[in-house]
Amino acid sequence: MRTMDERSLTEMAADELWDLHQSIVAILASKLETQKSELDKRLARLHANAVLDQVVEPARRPYPAVTPKFRNPAQPDQTWSGRGKRPRWVTELLNAGMSIRDFQISEVTTSQI
Repeated sequence: MRTMDERSLTEMAADELWDLHQSIVAILASKLETQKSELDKRLARLHANAVLDQVVEPARRPYPAVTPKFRNPAQPDQTWSGRGKRPRWVTELLNAGMSIRDFQISEVTTSQI
């Protein structure tokens, strides 16, 4: 690579400096276009890999419907299967001194629904 010191640049004529400027701009534009093209290709490969990764993931297996096991005595439309986070109404009834068995749905009631 050629090196130019400041003295040689200051001794150049304005036309020579302008020609140097034009050639530097052309070289720089070419290099930037090459880098942009390489980055676009890399991005396309990454996107293709991401799409493949999404397709390869197995689908979740279907889970059977879970029947409710507990019903709020004050509001019968509020039910809970006993899975997951305990609903607020269950916590409130337990804190009020009731037992979980007090609002358990009997097997007879479940089979009639």
